[in-house]
Amino acid sequence: MSDTLVNQPLDENTEQFLEEAASSKFDFHTVSVKAAGDERLKNAVGTAVLRQYVGRQQRLLDLPDSDALRKLAGDIKQHTLDHLDYYLDRLVDNVTKNGGQVHFARDGAEAKQIILKIANDAHCTRCIKSKTMVSEEINLAHALEVAGMDVVETDLGEFIVQISHDKPSHLVAPIVHKDRASIAKLFSEYFNTPYNDDPYALTMQARKYLRDKFRKSDFGMTGGNFLVAETGVVACVENEGNQRQSVTTPRILVSLVGIEKVIPRMTDLAVMLKLLARSATGQPITIYTNIFGGPRAPGEKDGPEEFHLVLIDNGRTEILKDPEYRETLRCIRCGACLNACPIYRKIGGHAYGSVYPGPIGALITPLFQGLEKFKDLPQASSLCGACYEACPVKINIPKHLINLRRDIVNQHINGPIERAVYRFWAWSIQFPVLYQLIGKVQAIDLRRRAKRNNGWIRDLPKIASGWTQVRDMPEPAKHSFHARWRERSRLTK
Repeated sequence: MSDTLVNQPLDENTEQFLEEAASSKFDFHTVSVKAAGDERLKNAVGTAVLRQYVGRQQRLLDLPDSDALRKLAGDIKQHTLDHLDYYLDRLVDNVTKNGGQVHFARDGAEAKQIILKIANDAHCTRCIKSKTMVSEEINLAHALEVAGMDVVETDLGEFIVQISHDKPSHLVAPIVHKDRASIAKLFSEYFNTPYNDDPYALTMQARKYLRDKFRKSDFGMTGGNFLVAETGVVACVENEGNQRQSVTTPRILVSLVGIEKVIPRMTDLAVMLKLLARSATGQPITIYTNIFGGPRAPGEKDGPEEFHLVLIDNGRTEILKDPEYRETLRCIRCGACLNACPIYRKIGGHAYGSVYPGPIGALITPLFQGLEKFKDLPQASSLCGACYEACPVKINIPKHLINLRRDIVNQHINGPIERAVYRFWAWSIQFPVLYQLIGKVQAIDLRRRAKRNNGWIRDLPKIASGWTQVRDMPEPAKHSFHARWRERSRLTK
Protein backbone atom coordinates (compact mmCIF):
# COMPACT_ATOMS: atom_id res chain seq x y z
CA MET A 1 0.00 0.00 0.00
CA SER A 2 1.19 3.54 -0.72
CA ASP A 3 3.02 5.28 2.13
CA THR A 4 1.01 8.35 1.22
CA LEU A 5 -2.19 6.48 2.03
CA VAL A 6 -0.85 5.14 5.32
CA ASN A 7 0.22 8.58 6.49
CA GLN A 8 -2.84 10.43 5.21
CA PRO A 9 -4.77 11.97 8.14
CA LEU A 10 -8.42 11.16 8.66
CA ASP A 11 -10.88 13.28 6.74
CA GLU A 12 -12.08 16.12 8.96
CA ASN A 13 -15.75 15.20 8.47
CA THR A 14 -15.13 11.57 9.43
CA GLU A 15 -12.91 11.56 12.51
CA GLN A 16 -15.68 12.14 15.03
CA PHE A 17 -18.00 9.73 13.19
CA LEU A 18 -15.42 6.93 13.51
CA GLU A 19 -14.85 7.68 17.20
CA GLU A 20 -18.55 7.68 17.96
CA ALA A 21 -19.29 4.59 15.86
CA ALA A 22 -16.63 2.66 17.78
CA SER A 23 -18.28 3.46 21.11
CA SER A 24 -20.81 1.20 22.80
CA LYS A 25 -23.67 3.55 21.97
CA PHE A 26 -23.62 5.91 19.02
CA ASP A 27 -24.10 9.54 20.11
CA PHE A 28 -26.30 10.75 17.29
CA HIS A 29 -27.19 13.93 19.12
CA THR A 30 -23.61 15.23 19.40
CA VAL A 31 -22.57 14.29 15.87
CA SER A 32 -25.74 15.58 14.20
CA VAL A 33 -25.55 18.94 15.98
CA LYS A 34 -21.99 19.37 14.78
CA ALA A 35 -22.93 18.40 11.22
CA ALA A 36 -25.93 20.73 11.18
CA GLY A 37 -23.62 23.63 12.03
CA ASP A 38 -21.22 22.88 9.16
CA GLU A 39 -22.32 25.21 6.35
CA ARG A 40 -19.91 23.77 3.79
CA LEU A 41 -21.21 20.27 4.46
CA LYS A 42 -24.84 21.34 4.22
CA ASN A 43 -24.25 23.18 0.95
CA ALA A 44 -22.39 20.26 -0.62
CA VAL A 45 -24.93 17.63 0.44
CA GLY A 46 -28.02 19.75 -0.17
CA THR A 47 -26.98 20.78 -3.68
CA ALA A 48 -26.06 17.26 -4.78
CA VAL A 49 -29.05 15.36 -3.43
CA LEU A 50 -31.56 17.99 -4.52
CA ARG A 51 -30.30 17.60 -8.08
CA GLN A 52 -30.82 13.83 -7.87
CA TYR A 53 -34.25 14.28 -6.27
CA VAL A 54 -35.44 16.59 -9.05
CA GLY A 55 -33.97 14.23 -11.67
CA ARG A 56 -35.96 11.35 -10.20
CA GLN A 57 -39.21 13.29 -10.40
CA GLN A 58 -38.60 14.16 -14.04
CA ARG A 59 -37.59 10.67 -15.14
CA LEU A 60 -40.57 8.99 -13.48
CA LEU A 61 -42.75 10.99 -15.85
CA ASP A 62 -41.34 8.81 -18.67
CA LEU A 63 -43.26 5.84 -17.27
CA PRO A 64 -46.95 5.35 -18.10
CA ASP A 65 -47.87 4.61 -14.47
CA SER A 66 -44.86 4.90 -12.17
CA ASP A 67 -46.90 4.28 -9.02
CA ALA A 68 -48.23 0.99 -10.37
CA LEU A 69 -44.70 -0.03 -11.33
CA ARG A 70 -43.47 0.80 -7.83
CA LYS A 71 -46.24 -1.34 -6.36
CA LEU A 72 -45.30 -4.21 -8.68
CA ALA A 73 -41.63 -3.92 -7.68
CA GLY A 74 -42.59 -3.94 -4.00
CA ASP A 75 -44.81 -6.97 -4.50
CA ILE A 76 -42.01 -8.84 -6.31
CA LYS A 77 -39.57 -8.16 -3.48
CA GLN A 78 -42.12 -9.01 -0.80
CA HIS A 79 -43.06 -12.29 -2.51
CA THR A 80 -39.39 -13.25 -2.71
CA LEU A 81 -38.80 -12.45 0.96
CA ASP A 82 -41.85 -14.45 1.99
CA HIS A 83 -40.44 -17.48 0.10
CA LEU A 84 -36.73 -16.71 0.42
CA ASP A 85 -35.68 -20.27 1.27
CA TYR A 86 -37.15 -21.56 -2.01
CA TYR A 87 -35.55 -18.87 -4.17
CA LEU A 88 -32.16 -19.20 -2.47
CA ASP A 89 -32.20 -22.91 -3.25
CA ARG A 90 -32.98 -22.16 -6.91
CA LEU A 91 -30.25 -19.55 -7.03
CA VAL A 92 -27.64 -21.91 -5.61
CA ASP A 93 -28.60 -24.67 -8.05
CA ASN A 94 -28.34 -22.37 -11.06
CA VAL A 95 -25.10 -20.67 -10.01
CA THR A 96 -23.60 -24.15 -9.60
CA LYS A 97 -24.89 -25.19 -13.04
CA ASN A 98 -23.17 -22.09 -14.46
CA GLY A 99 -19.85 -23.31 -12.99
CA GLY A 100 -19.80 -20.96 -10.01
CA GLN A 101 -19.38 -21.77 -6.33
CA VAL A 102 -21.75 -20.52 -3.60
CA HIS A 103 -20.77 -19.85 0.02
CA PHE A 104 -23.06 -18.85 2.91
CA ALA A 105 -21.78 -16.53 5.65
CA ARG A 106 -23.66 -16.03 8.91
CA ASP A 107 -21.96 -12.72 9.69
CA GLY A 108 -19.20 -10.37 8.65
CA ALA A 109 -16.44 -12.34 10.34
CA GLU A 110 -17.39 -15.54 8.51
CA ALA A 111 -17.72 -13.70 5.18
CA LYS A 112 -14.22 -12.24 5.55
CA GLN A 113 -12.86 -15.65 6.49
CA ILE A 114 -14.42 -17.23 3.38
CA ILE A 115 -13.14 -14.51 1.04
CA LEU A 116 -9.63 -14.58 2.49
CA LYS A 117 -9.50 -18.36 2.07
CA ILE A 118 -10.54 -18.06 -1.58
CA ALA A 119 -7.78 -15.51 -2.15
CA ASN A 120 -5.16 -17.55 -0.30
CA ASP A 121 -6.05 -20.79 -2.08
CA ALA A 122 -5.65 -19.04 -5.44
CA HIS A 123 -2.44 -17.24 -4.34
CA CYS A 124 -3.96 -13.81 -5.09
CA THR A 125 -2.28 -10.65 -3.82
CA ARG A 126 -3.80 -7.75 -5.79
CA CYS A 127 -7.50 -6.97 -5.43
CA ILE A 128 -9.57 -4.56 -7.49
CA LYS A 129 -12.92 -3.87 -5.93
CA SER A 130 -16.03 -2.24 -7.35
CA LYS A 131 -18.58 -0.41 -5.22
CA THR A 132 -20.50 -2.61 -2.79
CA MET A 133 -22.32 -1.41 0.33
CA VAL A 134 -22.29 -4.81 2.00
CA SER A 135 -18.48 -4.83 1.93
CA GLU A 136 -18.57 -1.47 3.70
CA GLU A 137 -21.03 -3.01 6.15
CA ILE A 138 -18.43 -5.60 7.24
CA ASN A 139 -15.31 -3.45 6.60
CA LEU A 140 -14.00 -5.99 4.12
CA ALA A 141 -11.31 -3.87 2.44
CA HIS A 142 -9.52 -3.34 5.75
CA ALA A 143 -9.51 -7.09 6.46
CA LEU A 144 -7.98 -7.80 3.05
CA GLU A 145 -5.32 -5.12 3.59
CA VAL A 146 -4.43 -6.53 7.01
CA ALA A 147 -3.99 -9.93 5.33
CA GLY A 148 -1.37 -8.37 3.05
CA MET A 149 -3.36 -7.78 -0.12
CA ASP A 150 -3.09 -4.64 -2.22
CA VAL A 151 -6.73 -3.50 -2.29
CA VAL A 152 -7.95 -0.71 -4.55
CA GLU A 153 -11.46 0.73 -4.74
CA THR A 154 -12.08 1.30 -8.45
CA ASP A 155 -15.29 3.36 -8.28
CA LEU A 156 -14.06 6.97 -8.37
CA GLY A 157 -16.09 8.05 -5.36
CA GLU A 158 -15.06 5.01 -3.33
CA PHE A 159 -11.44 5.52 -4.40
CA ILE A 160 -11.58 9.07 -3.01
CA VAL A 161 -13.14 7.71 0.18
CA GLN A 162 -10.35 5.12 0.45
CA ILE A 163 -7.37 7.42 -0.02
CA SER A 164 -8.82 10.02 2.39
CA HIS A 165 -9.52 7.40 5.09
CA ASP A 166 -13.14 8.49 4.92
CA LYS A 167 -16.45 6.64 4.93
CA PRO A 168 -19.25 6.86 2.35
CA SER A 169 -21.98 9.32 3.27
CA HIS A 170 -24.56 8.27 0.66
CA LEU A 171 -25.71 4.92 -0.71
CA VAL A 172 -25.11 5.90 -4.34
CA ALA A 173 -22.84 8.97 -4.22
CA PRO A 174 -20.25 8.17 -1.52
CA ILE A 175 -18.51 11.56 -1.64
CA VAL A 176 -21.61 13.72 -1.74
CA HIS A 177 -20.23 15.51 1.34
CA LYS A 178 -17.05 16.65 -0.44
CA ASP A 179 -16.57 19.61 -2.74
CA ARG A 180 -14.23 19.93 -5.73
CA ALA A 181 -11.61 21.91 -3.82
CA SER A 182 -11.20 19.28 -1.10
CA ILE A 183 -10.86 16.52 -3.73
CA ALA A 184 -8.27 18.54 -5.68
CA LYS A 185 -6.27 19.09 -2.50
CA LEU A 186 -6.45 15.38 -1.67
CA PHE A 187 -5.26 14.35 -5.16
CA SER A 188 -2.43 16.86 -5.05
CA GLU A 189 -1.17 15.40 -1.77
CA TYR A 190 -1.76 11.75 -2.67
CA PHE A 191 -0.27 11.82 -6.18
CA ASN A 192 2.31 14.50 -5.31
CA THR A 193 1.19 16.70 -8.22
CA PRO A 194 0.36 20.41 -8.54
CA TYR A 195 -3.06 21.48 -7.32
CA ASN A 196 -5.64 21.33 -10.12
CA ASP A 197 -9.37 21.45 -9.47
CA ASP A 198 -10.48 20.86 -13.06
CA PRO A 199 -12.86 17.85 -12.96
CA TYR A 200 -11.49 16.39 -16.19
CA ALA A 201 -7.89 16.61 -14.95
CA LEU A 202 -8.85 14.98 -11.65
CA THR A 203 -10.63 12.16 -13.44
CA MET A 204 -7.63 11.55 -15.72
CA GLN A 205 -5.31 11.34 -12.71
CA ALA A 206 -7.46 8.64 -11.16
CA ARG A 207 -7.89 6.87 -14.52
CA LYS A 208 -4.15 6.62 -15.11
CA TYR A 209 -3.56 5.23 -11.62
CA LEU A 210 -6.45 2.74 -11.77
CA ARG A 211 -5.64 1.49 -15.27
CA ASP A 212 -2.36 0.07 -14.00
CA LYS A 213 -4.17 -1.61 -11.11
CA PHE A 214 -6.65 -3.26 -13.50
CA ARG A 215 -3.82 -4.69 -15.60
CA LYS A 216 -2.00 -6.24 -12.65
CA SER A 217 -4.91 -7.50 -10.56
CA ASP A 218 -5.60 -11.17 -9.94
CA PHE A 219 -8.58 -10.91 -7.55
CA GLY A 220 -11.84 -9.09 -8.32
CA MET A 221 -14.56 -8.12 -5.85
CA THR A 222 -18.08 -6.95 -6.62
CA GLY A 223 -21.39 -6.66 -4.86
CA GLY A 224 -24.73 -7.26 -6.50
CA ASN A 225 -27.80 -5.13 -7.03
CA PHE A 226 -29.94 -8.18 -7.80
CA LEU A 227 -29.57 -11.97 -7.81
CA VAL A 228 -31.80 -13.75 -10.33
CA ALA A 229 -32.85 -17.16 -9.00
CA GLU A 230 -34.16 -18.36 -12.37
CA THR A 231 -30.79 -18.10 -14.14
CA GLY A 232 -28.24 -17.93 -11.30
CA VAL A 233 -26.79 -14.59 -12.38
CA VAL A 234 -25.70 -11.44 -10.58
CA ALA A 235 -26.92 -8.10 -11.96
CA CYS A 236 -24.89 -4.98 -11.17
CA VAL A 237 -25.36 -1.43 -12.41
CA GLU A 238 -22.72 1.28 -12.75
CA ASN A 239 -21.79 4.40 -14.71
CA GLU A 240 -17.99 4.30 -14.93
CA GLY A 241 -17.04 0.94 -16.45
CA ASN A 242 -14.76 0.10 -13.54
CA GLN A 243 -17.00 -2.72 -12.42
CA ARG A 244 -16.98 -4.33 -15.85
CA GLN A 245 -13.19 -4.40 -15.71
CA SER A 246 -13.29 -5.77 -12.17
CA VAL A 247 -15.46 -8.61 -13.49
CA THR A 248 -13.51 -9.45 -16.64
CA THR A 249 -9.84 -8.77 -15.82
CA PRO A 250 -8.91 -10.83 -12.70
CA ARG A 251 -8.62 -14.59 -12.79
CA ILE A 252 -10.63 -14.94 -9.54
CA LEU A 253 -13.95 -13.14 -9.08
CA VAL A 254 -15.94 -12.95 -5.84
CA SER A 255 -19.35 -11.31 -5.47
CA LEU A 256 -20.42 -10.54 -1.91
CA VAL A 257 -24.19 -10.03 -1.72
CA GLY A 258 -26.86 -9.92 0.99
CA ILE A 259 -29.36 -12.77 0.92
CA GLU A 260 -32.24 -10.31 0.50
CA LYS A 261 -31.11 -9.27 -3.00
CA VAL A 262 -32.72 -12.30 -4.68
CA ILE A 263 -35.53 -11.84 -7.21
CA PRO A 264 -37.32 -14.71 -8.98
CA ARG A 265 -36.98 -14.16 -12.75
CA MET A 266 -35.25 -12.16 -15.48
CA THR A 267 -38.57 -10.48 -16.27
CA ASP A 268 -38.59 -9.20 -12.68
CA LEU A 269 -35.13 -7.75 -13.25
CA ALA A 270 -36.55 -5.60 -16.05
CA VAL A 271 -39.03 -4.08 -13.58
CA MET A 272 -36.28 -3.30 -11.08
CA LEU A 273 -33.95 -1.75 -13.63
CA LYS A 274 -36.68 0.60 -14.84
CA LEU A 275 -36.92 2.01 -11.33
CA LEU A 276 -33.41 1.76 -9.89
CA ALA A 277 -31.52 4.34 -11.95
CA ARG A 278 -34.49 6.70 -12.15
CA SER A 279 -34.81 6.62 -8.37
CA ALA A 280 -31.09 6.86 -7.67
CA THR A 281 -29.66 9.42 -10.08
CA GLY A 282 -32.50 10.51 -12.34
CA GLN A 283 -31.22 8.48 -15.31
CA PRO A 284 -33.49 6.32 -17.50
CA ILE A 285 -30.93 3.54 -17.00
CA THR A 286 -27.30 3.36 -15.92
CA ILE A 287 -24.58 3.43 -18.56
CA TYR A 288 -23.49 -0.14 -17.78
CA THR A 289 -25.66 -3.05 -16.66
CA ASN A 290 -23.45 -6.07 -15.97
CA ILE A 291 -25.03 -9.53 -15.77
CA PHE A 292 -22.72 -12.43 -14.95
CA GLY A 293 -22.78 -15.68 -13.03
CA GLY A 294 -19.93 -18.06 -13.72
CA PRO A 295 -16.34 -18.51 -14.84
CA ARG A 296 -15.07 -17.90 -18.35
CA ALA A 297 -16.42 -20.47 -20.81
CA PRO A 298 -14.21 -22.25 -23.37
CA GLY A 299 -13.50 -19.92 -26.27
CA GLU A 300 -14.24 -16.71 -24.34
CA LYS A 301 -11.40 -14.18 -24.29
CA ASP A 302 -12.09 -12.56 -20.94
CA GLY A 303 -13.71 -13.35 -17.61
CA PRO A 304 -12.52 -15.11 -14.46
CA GLU A 305 -11.19 -18.63 -14.13
CA GLU A 306 -13.22 -19.02 -10.93
CA PHE A 307 -16.45 -17.36 -9.82
CA HIS A 308 -17.55 -17.36 -6.18
CA LEU A 309 -20.83 -15.99 -4.82
CA VAL A 310 -20.74 -15.25 -1.08
CA LEU A 311 -24.23 -14.82 0.37
CA ILE A 312 -24.21 -13.02 3.70
CA ASP A 313 -26.84 -12.98 6.44
CA ASN A 314 -25.38 -10.61 9.06
CA GLY A 315 -28.70 -10.03 10.84
CA ARG A 316 -31.00 -10.29 7.85
CA THR A 317 -32.73 -13.49 8.93
CA GLU A 318 -33.57 -11.89 12.29
CA ILE A 319 -35.47 -9.20 10.42
CA LEU A 320 -36.93 -11.81 8.08
CA LYS A 321 -38.41 -13.69 11.05
CA ASP A 322 -40.35 -10.61 12.16
CA PRO A 323 -43.37 -10.08 9.84
CA GLU A 324 -43.72 -6.51 11.11
CA TYR A 325 -40.28 -5.43 9.85
CA ARG A 326 -39.70 -7.92 7.02
CA GLU A 327 -40.75 -5.30 4.49
CA THR A 328 -37.59 -3.30 5.27
CA LEU A 329 -35.51 -5.93 3.45
CA ARG A 330 -37.12 -4.87 0.17
CA CYS A 331 -34.62 -2.00 -0.03
CA ILE A 332 -32.68 -1.89 -3.33
CA ARG A 333 -30.15 0.71 -2.03
CA CYS A 334 -31.11 3.41 -4.52
CA GLY A 335 -30.74 6.29 -2.06
CA ALA A 336 -33.99 7.97 -3.17
CA CYS A 337 -35.18 8.30 0.42
CA LEU A 338 -31.95 10.11 1.33
CA ASN A 339 -32.37 12.59 -1.50
CA ALA A 340 -35.94 13.32 -0.40
CA CYS A 341 -35.24 13.60 3.32
CA PRO A 342 -35.03 17.12 4.85
CA ILE A 343 -33.07 15.75 7.82
CA TYR A 344 -30.41 14.05 5.68
CA ARG A 345 -29.99 17.20 3.59
CA LYS A 346 -29.03 19.15 6.72
CA ILE A 347 -26.71 16.69 8.47
CA GLY A 348 -25.30 14.41 5.75
CA GLY A 349 -24.62 10.72 6.06
CA HIS A 350 -21.85 10.43 8.65
CA ALA A 351 -24.15 11.63 11.43
CA TYR A 352 -26.10 8.35 11.24
CA GLY A 353 -23.15 6.30 12.49
CA SER A 354 -23.52 3.58 9.87
CA VAL A 355 -22.82 2.86 6.20
CA TYR A 356 -26.60 3.03 5.76
CA PRO A 357 -27.59 6.67 6.35
CA GLY A 358 -30.80 8.61 5.86
CA PRO A 359 -34.33 7.33 6.47
CA ILE A 360 -33.57 3.72 5.49
CA GLY A 361 -30.47 3.79 7.68
CA ALA A 362 -32.47 5.15 10.61
CA LEU A 363 -34.64 2.08 10.13
CA ILE A 364 -32.34 -0.83 9.28
CA THR A 365 -29.29 0.15 11.35
CA PRO A 366 -31.14 -0.35 14.66
CA LEU A 367 -32.63 -3.57 13.28
CA PHE A 368 -29.20 -4.85 12.17
CA GLN A 369 -27.09 -3.68 15.10
CA GLY A 370 -29.47 -3.29 18.03
CA LEU A 371 -32.06 -0.69 18.93
CA GLU A 372 -30.40 0.01 22.28
CA LYS A 373 -27.20 1.17 20.55
CA PHE A 374 -28.93 3.37 17.95
CA LYS A 375 -32.03 4.46 19.85
CA ASP A 376 -31.78 8.04 18.56
CA LEU A 377 -31.97 7.14 14.86
CA PRO A 378 -35.75 6.43 14.77
CA GLN A 379 -36.19 9.96 16.15
CA ALA A 380 -34.18 11.44 13.25
CA SER A 381 -37.26 11.95 11.12
CA SER A 382 -39.97 14.55 10.77
CA LEU A 383 -42.33 11.76 9.60
CA CYS A 384 -43.19 13.94 6.60
CA GLY A 385 -43.53 10.87 4.37
CA ALA A 386 -41.19 12.09 1.62
CA CYS A 387 -39.12 8.91 1.96
CA TYR A 388 -42.19 6.70 1.44
CA GLU A 389 -43.22 8.71 -1.60
CA ALA A 390 -39.72 8.33 -3.09
CA CYS A 391 -39.14 4.63 -2.36
CA PRO A 392 -39.28 2.59 -5.59
CA VAL A 393 -40.40 -0.54 -3.73
CA LYS A 394 -42.86 1.25 -1.42
CA ILE A 395 -41.30 0.57 1.96
CA ASN A 396 -43.44 2.42 4.48
CA ILE A 397 -40.47 3.93 6.31
CA PRO A 398 -42.45 6.40 8.50
CA LYS A 399 -44.68 3.59 9.80
CA HIS A 400 -41.69 1.47 10.77
CA LEU A 401 -39.92 4.41 12.42
CA ILE A 402 -43.02 4.92 14.57
CA ASN A 403 -42.98 1.22 15.41
CA LEU A 404 -39.33 1.47 16.48
CA ARG A 405 -40.21 4.44 18.70
CA ARG A 406 -42.90 2.26 20.26
CA ASP A 407 -40.34 -0.50 20.82
CA ILE A 408 -38.02 1.98 22.53
CA VAL A 409 -40.78 2.83 25.00
CA ASN A 410 -41.90 -0.77 25.52
CA GLN A 411 -38.32 -1.94 26.12
CA HIS A 412 -37.57 1.02 28.41
CA ILE A 413 -34.57 1.99 26.28
CA ASN A 414 -35.31 5.69 26.70
CA GLY A 415 -34.39 7.36 29.98
CA PRO A 416 -36.71 7.90 32.98
CA ILE A 417 -36.80 11.69 32.51
CA GLU A 418 -37.89 11.38 28.89
CA ARG A 419 -40.60 8.88 29.85
CA ALA A 420 -41.82 11.19 32.63
CA VAL A 421 -42.04 14.17 30.27
CA TYR A 422 -44.10 12.24 27.74
CA ARG A 423 -46.34 10.84 30.45
CA PHE A 424 -47.03 14.36 31.67
CA TRP A 425 -47.70 15.55 28.12
CA ALA A 426 -50.06 12.61 27.47
CA TRP A 427 -51.88 13.36 30.72
CA SER A 428 -52.15 17.10 30.01
CA ILE A 429 -53.78 16.76 26.59
CA GLN A 430 -56.72 15.03 28.24
CA PHE A 431 -57.66 18.40 29.75
CA PRO A 432 -58.08 21.09 27.07
CA VAL A 433 -58.21 24.00 29.52
CA LEU A 434 -54.98 22.92 31.22
CA TYR A 435 -53.30 22.31 27.87
CA GLN A 436 -54.29 25.78 26.64
CA LEU A 437 -53.03 27.33 29.85
CA ILE A 438 -49.65 25.62 29.45
CA GLY A 439 -49.51 26.87 25.87
CA LYS A 440 -50.18 30.46 26.94
CA VAL A 441 -47.49 30.31 29.63
CA GLN A 442 -45.03 28.98 27.04
CA ALA A 443 -45.91 31.76 24.59
CA ILE A 444 -45.34 34.42 27.30
CA ASP A 445 -41.94 32.90 28.13
CA LEU A 446 -40.91 32.69 24.47
CA ARG A 447 -41.88 36.31 23.82
CA ARG A 448 -39.86 37.36 26.85
CA ARG A 449 -36.80 35.53 25.52
CA ALA A 450 -37.30 36.95 22.02
CA LYS A 451 -37.25 40.56 23.30
CA ARG A 452 -33.61 40.10 24.31
CA ASN A 453 -32.54 39.35 20.71
CA ASN A 454 -34.64 41.53 18.39
CA GLY A 455 -37.49 39.07 18.00
CA TRP A 456 -35.45 35.85 17.88
CA ILE A 457 -35.15 33.08 20.46
CA ARG A 458 -31.57 31.84 20.73
CA ASP A 459 -31.70 29.63 23.79
CA LEU A 460 -34.28 27.45 25.48
CA PRO A 461 -34.24 25.51 28.76
CA LYS A 462 -32.40 22.19 28.71
CA ILE A 463 -35.52 20.12 28.14
CA ALA A 464 -36.13 21.93 24.83
CA SER A 465 -32.60 23.16 24.05
CA GLY A 466 -32.35 21.04 20.90
CA TRP A 467 -34.64 23.46 19.06
CA THR A 468 -32.11 26.29 19.32
CA GLN A 469 -28.77 24.49 19.18
CA VAL A 470 -28.19 25.12 15.47
CA ARG A 471 -30.88 27.67 14.62
CA ASP A 472 -32.78 30.62 16.08
CA MET A 473 -36.55 30.52 16.51
CA PRO A 474 -38.81 33.44 15.61
CA GLU A 475 -41.00 35.04 18.23
CA PRO A 476 -44.47 33.41 18.50
CA ALA A 477 -47.24 35.18 16.63
CA LYS A 478 -49.33 37.60 18.69
CA HIS A 479 -52.44 35.62 17.86
CA SER A 480 -52.39 31.83 17.76
CA PHE A 481 -53.91 29.77 14.97
CA HIS A 482 -56.79 28.72 17.21
CA ALA A 483 -57.51 32.33 18.12
CA ARG A 484 -57.53 33.36 14.47
CA TRP A 485 -59.80 30.42 13.60
CA ARG A 486 -62.28 31.34 16.34
CA GLU A 487 -62.31 34.95 15.17
CA ARG A 488 -62.84 33.87 11.53
CA SER A 489 -65.68 31.57 12.57
CA ARG A 490 -67.32 34.41 14.55
CA LEU A 491 -67.16 36.82 11.61
CA THR A 492 -68.58 34.32 9.10
CA LYS A 493 -71.62 33.43 11.15
